[in-house]
This record gives sequence, C-alpha cells and structure tokens, in this order.
Amino acid sequence: MVDTTAPFEASASVVGYVYQLRKALHSCIDQHGRGLDWYIAIEAGDDIEEVVEGGRVLYQLKHRAAGVTMSDYSTDLWKTLRIWAHGITNQQLDLDETDLFLLTTADLTADSAGYLLQPVASGVRDESRALKALEEARENSTSKDNKKAYAAFDKLSAGERRGMLARIQVIGNAPDVGKVENLLLERVVAAVGHAYAKPFLQRLEGWFYQRTIRQLRTDEMDAITGNEFDQVFTDLRNQFRPENLPIDEDIAVLEPDPSVYTNMRFVRQLELIDINETRVGIAVRDYIRAFTQRSRWSEDNLLLPGEISKYERRLIEEWQDLFAELEEDLGTAATEAEKVAAAKEIYRWATREARPRIRIGCDEPFVSKGSFHILADDLQVGWHVDFMTRLIAVLEPA
Repeated sequence: MVDTTAPFEASASVVGYVYQLRKALHSCIDQHGRGLDWYIAIEAGDDIEEVVEGGRVLYQLKHRAAGVTMSDYSTDLWKTLRIWAHGITNQQLDLDETDLFLLTTADLTADSAGYLLQPVASGVRDESRALKALEEARENSTSKDNKKAYAAFDKLSAGERRGMLARIQVIGNAPDVGKVENLLLERVVAAVGHAYAKPFLQRLEGWFYQRTIRQLRTDEMDAITGNEFDQVFTDLRNQFRPENLPIDEDIAVLEPDPSVYTNMRFVRQLELIDINETRVGIAVRDYIRAFTQRSRWSEDNLLLPGEISKYERRLIEEWQDLFAELEEDLGTAATEAEKVAAAKEIYRWATREARPRIRIGCDEPFVSKGSFHILADDLQVGWHVDFMTRLIAVLEPA
C-alpha cells in the first residue's frame, strides 16, 4: 500500500520549520528596536530561546491547519509541558528568571487549560483552574501519545506545577506562517519604504536562514546577538538607500565553469589578445556575476527606468575615448604584436582602473568589470583594434 500521508506530513514539517525561523526573525526585529543587549537561538533551550536583560524567554511553536483546536487532551499541549517539566526536574530551567510561551495557530477550546493560561490582558487567566483541568485530563486520559508527557508531569511536585503554570502564557490563534511574513513586511517598511520592503526582507531572511544553519551545525553556543543583528540589518538597509544597490552574497560568490562559455563573443575577444586561461576564467566569473546581479535587480524592481542603458552608455563612452586614442597611436602600419600590446592596455584599464559605478554607493568591482564583458559580448566595446572585423570573420560561418 502506498503511504499517501507522507508528502503531507513532510510539507507540514517544512512549513513548521519556516514558521519557526520567521518567528525567530520577527523576535530579532522586535528586540532590535529596543536595544542591543540580547541574543536569540533556535533549537537551543527550546524552539526559540531569547535572552534579554533581566530574563530568559522560551517559545514552543505549533503551526496547525485552519480549524484545528487545542484542548486539555491535545498532544501539542502535553508535548510542550513534557519539555518544560523535564527541564524543571533536571534543574535545566530556572522558573525565577524564565518565561514560557506556547504559540499555536490552533484555536483554544473554551475553559481549557490553554484558554485559562492566556496572558493577563485577555481577562480570562486563571492558573488554579488551568492546573485542575490539566490534572483531570491526566487522570482521565488513556492516550499513548501523551504517556511520556504524563510521566514527566507526574514527577513535578504540587509547588513545581503551580510554579510552572505561573510562568506559562499560551497564545492561541497566533498568526500563521503567511501572516508572520506580513508582520515582518510591516516592520521593514519603516527601514526601506514600501517599494523595497519585499526584496529587503527576502535578503534579510536569506541571511537569517544561513546564519541559523550555522548555529545549528556548531557544537558551541552560537546564538545571534543584538550587535551582530544590528550590523547586518544596518548594512543591508544602507544597500537599499537611493545612492546604492544591494549586492547579494549568493551572487558575489558564484564560480562558473569557464569551459561552458568558450564560444561566447566576450571570450573570443580575449582570445584575440592572448589573454591566458586564468584571466579568462576571471572574466567569465565577472560576466556571470554582473549578468545575474543585474537581472535580479531588474526582477526586484530596484532599478530606475533606463538606468542600465544610461550606465552602459557611460561605459561605452569612456571606452570610446581610449579606443580612439589607441587607433590614432597605432596608425595603419602597426604590427600584430603592437596591436595586441595596445589592446591589453585597454583591457587592463577596463578591469583594473575604470570603475564607473552604476550608483555612487555601489562599489562592487564585478559590476563594472562584468558589465564591460556584457558589452563586449554584444560587440559594443572591444579590445583589439580590429576586433569587429576579426570576430565577424570568425563568427560568420556559425
């Protein structure tokens, strides 16, 4: 028999992980607005652990489908209580300095323990009734899924149970993964405005996910600190200022295989002037990085109308000045060796000296170098004085 539930379980699990990461990022942004003396970790003390001045906050997160409710017998509730009870029994959880939050997208059954452990502001909080409801559920239930949770609960003394419930706050009908994304967008609008909110958040989430993976892989505590988050957030915000454009890390580290691009015209241009294999590889790298970054800027609507065309016009006109000087200096009697030597000087200028910026704050070298190669591939610029006629002769049969 084919297990048709597995894909749905896997999908729900993935959504749960994304929910956990987004909620942690939302907590980082919240804390960032209050100061820098904090740190946040994933899967350390709990799903999310916050340490701020004066205390510690542990979050258990439960992302459930619409229409699901959490009652006194729910596995979500008892699995959470098991984790916290285990921490108390093993002296890993200090209730005097730790707040415990259970966030679930499910609805809370009226007068259930979860319902009665909502924050004080709800007006329904009643820890005594909540404890009674839990103890009754424990006595009346025969659930095998909750068996270990009941055992952990049984190990707590009456005082420990009351102390644990005093620190627990249950948030029902919490924003789901999509609504948390909307909350994040609302927060970043203040930093970069409505037009750039989505691309800014995509890049912030990308960094956060990679940073979280690093934390999960290390054996030592490698939590995200307030200072680290401030540095990343500020740097990214600066990249979205009117005088700048963001450089994406995944693009900045691209290392394409040069052999795939041997027939491209910008590579043929380099062959005309005897550029060695290593430098051709660098040229391919810069071309791919610039092409990919410019495409992403365009997809994210980060460019002004006609901005690429204006930038390329500047590059072409700067090249034209030097190329015209090259033609004049060489004259009609120049040898091939002289032509190649002069072409290498122009190429050196384009890759090492010329740094026209698409915007004044965007100083990433591969943008200008790669853009020259994009123009060279379109035959709008060239290095050899006879590049146009030479390449037409080579490319015509194709």
